[in-house]
Amino acid sequence: MKVVLQRTKEAAVHVDGECVGRIKRGVMLLVGVTHEDTIADAAYLAGKIAHLRIFEDENGKMNHSLKNVGGEALSVSQFTLYGDTRKGRRPNFMNAAKPDCAKELYKHFNQLLQEKGIHVETGTFGAMMDVSLVNDGPVTLILESK
Repeated sequence: MKVVLQRTKEAAVHVDGECVGRIKRGVMLLVGVTHEDTIADAAYLAGKIAHLRIFEDENGKMNHSLKNVGGEALSVSQFTLYGDTRKGRRPNFMNAAKPDCAKELYKHFNQLLQEKGIHVETGTFGAMMDVSLVNDGPVTLILESK
């Protein structure tokens, strides 16, 4: 699994003009799933994201986690994270998991985050989405389970 994490002051996702997910302070997560990913990959990343120290303390040092600050997560499925652009001009998405498999693992990942005490909002799997955020910092990290 691969996640692009952006620390955010606020974020929202709209489908067909309707807001389906919105958070305040927390993280925006673009989540990609590949064929070999398992529940263990989802668990690893959920634990990493909940406890990763990316929020400042009173001295301006990144010493607090999403869990410490009571932050929220906006999780959006993103199969294009596994787009291969090495050949030609059109990305190849063969490394992305098939939709049925990816959807189940994505849902499980979000459930695991919730079990760690993180409020999770989501987009709509497989839909065309308009995603907006105010990146705080900016802080952007790429996390991979393998």
